[in-house]
Amino acid sequence: MAKNPELDDFRVPYIDEGKKAAKFALSDFDPGVKPFSTGSKDGDRDRLAAIGAQLNNLQERLHAQRVRRVLLVLQGMDTSGKDGTIRAVFRDVDPLGLHIVPFKAPSVIEAAHDFLWRVHAQAPAAGELTIFNRSHYEDVLVPRVLREIDADECARRYRQIREFEALLVDSGTTIIKCMLHISKDEQRRRLQARIDDPTKHWKFDVADLDARKLWDRYQGAYQDALAATSTDYAPWYVIPADSKTHRNVMVGELLLRAFEGLKLEYPPAKDSLKGLKIE
Repeated sequence: MAKNPELDDFRVPYIDEGKKAAKFALSDFDPGVKPFSTGSKDGDRDRLAAIGAQLNNLQERLHAQRVRRVLLVLQGMDTSGKDGTIRAVFRDVDPLGLHIVPFKAPSVIEAAHDFLWRVHAQAPAAGELTIFNRSHYEDVLVPRVLREIDADECARRYRQIREFEALLVDSGTTIIKCMLHISKDEQRRRLQARIDDPTKHWKFDVADLDARKLWDRYQGAYQDALAATSTDYAPWYVIPADSKTHRNVMVGELLLRAFEGLKLEYPPAKDSLKGLKIE
């Protein structure tokens, strides 16, 4: 890792299925590193507070303009911190224009349609910042790990995802995709903490242990999915997530950079309101 890392050092290269030029290995990314940390938890929290204040201002402009759209996709193994990231990064952001979508297993009606049917309905509207807590990627990761789809179907879904995200981008959506990369040891500690604390039992699901037994399969599925769908218009970033505060700062930095790139301004003042006095 470079001494002065950049956010794009953690960007996944797109592996063109016809050329196979780029190389990507999820194991090359250490989930325990903290390259964007200030050096202390308090310092990281201060930096996150500053990011939150900036995001609040920029998101207000996004909502006021009602032209552009922003989509943040959060994926990761159980306990990687999707909920915690949302709470921390958006703590100071006005909920007006903020839309959070937690994707669960598809319902009977949803499963009767194509796998992107339920997702498109949740895509951000003009002026919205939408956060997917899990996403359409669940419908290629889980069935692959459970061997419910074969390699050909997997490749088809990768292609359909790329085309779906291209449609969103062409319609004015900026997409930021973050894979919260946690180590198996850190997951064990977090799961055990939920078991040991009676007030956290509601967060524990025995099914998490079933997924943990398939850890290597999931890592392989993530590696392939990220490589096949990290495009120039909708890139993936691997977020070292063993440190919660570092994870939050890095996601915040990525989102802030994306917002600043939009060059958002408030809508022009209305001439009809000039000099208007309320009696």
